[in-house]
Amino acid sequence: MAKTNHTKYAILGLLTTSCRTGYQMKQMMDTSLNHFWKISYGQIYPTLKQIVEEGLATVQDTTQDGKPDIKEYYLTTKGEEELRNWLSSPLETIPVAKNEVLLKLFFSRHQNKAETIEFISHYQKILQERLRTYEEIEQLIQIHSIDKADAKYWLFTLDYGKRITKAEIEWCHATIEKLN
Repeated sequence: MAKTNHTKYAILGLLTTSCRTGYQMKQMMDTSLNHFWKISYGQIYPTLKQIVEEGLATVQDTTQDGKPDIKEYYLTTKGEEELRNWLSSPLETIPVAKNEVLLKLFFSRHQNKAETIEFISHYQKILQERLRTYEEIEQLIQIHSIDKADAKYWLFTLDYGKRITKAEIEWCHATIEKLN
C-alpha cells in the first residue's frame, strides 16, 4: 500500500482557512500546526505545485504595487472532495514519535543518577513552558478567532496538546520521585 502524503492534506486543509500564499501557510504552520505537524518551505511549494497539477487547487498571480507578484492558491471542488475523503478515511497507523528524552532515559544507567534527575527536571521545565504557550494560544483563539468556523476544532487540537503536556509533566514528577 502506498504511503499517504500527509503534507498534501495539510496544505489542502490550510487552503480551507484564509491562507492563500505559501508564505501565509508557513506563518500558520509556525504559529499553530507546528506543535503537532512540521512542514518546511521546501515542502510547501512543491506540494502546492503538485495539487495544482492534480486539479485540487488553482493558482492566481496577483500583482502588488512596488512588490513582486504573488501566487494565491484556491481549493477546487475536487480538492475539497479529496480533503473530505482523506478526513473520513481510517488511520493507517498509530503514530510513533521519536523521543530523545525517552531514548536517553532508556540508557541512563550509564550516567550518574543526579545527572538523570537534572535532565528530567530540565525537560519538565521545558514542558511547563510549552503548557504556558498552549494556554496563551488558547486565549488568543478565544479572543480573536472564536467566531471562525474552525475555532472549536483548533481548540480540540489544542486541548489534546495541553492534556498530553500535563501528563508528561506528571510523568517527569513521578520519575524524579522514583529516582530519589
